Amino acid sequence: MQQKTKNRLPAFFPAMNSTSSKAPGSAAPKSPKPGELDNQARLLLLVNGLFIAAGALSGTFVNVYLWKVKSQFAPIAWFTFATHLAGALTFWLAGAYVKQFNKMNILRAGMAGSALFYLLVLLAGPQAVSYAVWLGLVQGMAVGFFWLAFNVVYFEITGPDNRDRFNGWAGLLASVGGMLAPWLSGWLISRLPGNNGYRLIFALSLALFVVGGIISFFLKKRQSEGTYSWGFSFRCLREEPKWRLAAAALAAQGMREGVFGFIIGLFVYIATKSEMTLGNFWLITSAVGLLSYYVAAKWYAPRYRKWGMLTGAVMMSGILLLFFWQVSYTTLLAFGIVVSLAYPLFSMPMISTVFDLIGTNEQSAKNRVEYVVLREFALDVGRLVGISLFLLVTAISVSASTLNWLVFAIGTGPVLAWLCMKSLFPGPGTDDAKQSRT
Repeated sequence: MQQKTKNRLPAFFPAMNSTSSKAPGSAAPKSPKPGELDNQARLLLLVNGLFIAAGALSGTFVNVYLWKVKSQFAPIAWFTFATHLAGALTFWLAGAYVKQFNKMNILRAGMAGSALFYLLVLLAGPQAVSYAVWLGLVQGMAVGFFWLAFNVVYFEITGPDNRDRFNGWAGLLASVGGMLAPWLSGWLISRLPGNNGYRLIFALSLALFVVGGIISFFLKKRQSEGTYSWGFSFRCLREEPKWRLAAAALAAQGMREGVFGFIIGLFVYIATKSEMTLGNFWLITSAVGLLSYYVAAKWYAPRYRKWGMLTGAVMMSGILLLFFWQVSYTTLLAFGIVVSLAYPLFSMPMISTVFDLIGTNEQSAKNRVEYVVLREFALDVGRLVGISLFLLVTAISVSASTLNWLVFAIGTGPVLAWLCMKSLFPGPGTDDAKQSRT
């Protein structure tokens, strides 16, 4: 995309228009100060925010929708399993296109695929539960396309000095979307008769994905270079000890995310039988997360990562002991609040440190696509393992005690992740300003 396209940025994003290209002879646009985000980073945050908001609007309620048709964990778990399986394969297969051609087309394909997913859900109606695995495959492909391109572009427009800031703002926007979108969904579903509310929120998600795709055309086309290495991930794990640790940590994180991504919302709905209460749950917990991400975005620095991540991991795992006392809306809300407070402490060091590894030197930066694929592979392996354990155990028993022990065991993944990551963090005397910028 030519430089002139910056003059066509939407009026609702004035901070970016203020640095658009000048006429010949005028002063050149100012470069951002160290640690600050430039215009492309801000635009990427906007696209990311729309993608997450669209998913938050309907994502939780897709699972509830499937549960109301057939009150069993298995179809929802298989839907989630198919999503992550397709996502991992998409990352690997689409990596070649992203490295050698236009990565922005892959990002837009993710937006378009997500819109297609909700269109299919609308067309299938209550029969969607019968096609849960196929719908999961469609969603997985869409999510894989988007996050592959997003993570590569994210690496290219950030460096060690502003990655924590970008991650903080990304988390802040995600919390805003996660706060308002599910609440709005719950309100609409509870106000409209039958399944009309579900159909409306699925249609709104479809529309947001279309808008995000349109806005993505204002992101610059980024240069591609090199040839994609299909076996890079396996070779990297064999030859690079730091990446073996990082991959193990990501798998431990993914093990928790794969199950908790659908089970917590279901627990809230099962306990209350109310979509409005589920919306309120996400409103409250995301408001807490918004505050936590805001604080983290302002003050988190590389020298805090090691002990900050441990604090977040212990909080996220320890709060699960509440479920052995009682699983009710009150305990679920307490769990959600604590996790929302702790998650930025845990996730920001993980994300920033892994991407710093990608930018260790010029050669590793050239393999950024392959490293992003490896990162997602590790996460998805963990997710698939977690969901497989869930399917195996719940096929034997779905008693309260069994579910409590299962959720607790899977929920300790953050502590395992920290044990793997602790040697990769900057030392106590790290001078943040001296870190090399990729």
